[in-house]
Amino acid sequence: MLQSPEPKYSPNPSPANSYNPVKPAGFPADQANIGRSLVIKGEVTGAESLFIDGRVEGSINVPGNRVTIGRNGNVAANITAQEVVIMGKVHGNVDCEDRLDIRGEGLLSGDVITHRISVEEGAILKGGVEVRNPEKKDHKTHMQDHSRQEASKTVTASAGNA
Repeated sequence: MLQSPEPKYSPNPSPANSYNPVKPAGFPADQANIGRSLVIKGEVTGAESLFIDGRVEGSINVPGNRVTIGRNGNVAANITAQEVVIMGKVHGNVDCEDRLDIRGEGLLSGDVITHRISVEEGAILKGGVEVRNPEKKDHKTHMQDHSRQEASKTVTASAGNA
């Protein structure tokens, strides 16, 4: 009979507690939840994404993360975050580092500062909108630094001639 040169598979017994699942990026457990029956008054800050399906009054500050206002969410607060998704009601200003997304059943009453914005048909937006271009901001900072260097050289040259 012919036999394959490859060795046959024989499972290695492993210890019972050696399995460590790899946690994928954006795992849902990295998101805090404020449920329908919760009411929070005050300042909400954190370093993880936040899902709000209850009521929040005050301010929400989670830079570098996403804030999602669920369909039952009712927020009377200023929001600062990387990304904001609105499916419920928000009364307050929104400052996004990246993107604001107002879904069809969402309502935002307040001013917006963002780099990108999406407003679905049926959504309501009342307030001012300022869409900033991140490249121009960096260019402006570079130009200010360059102007400071030139001014510094001018002062140094003037001092040497005196």
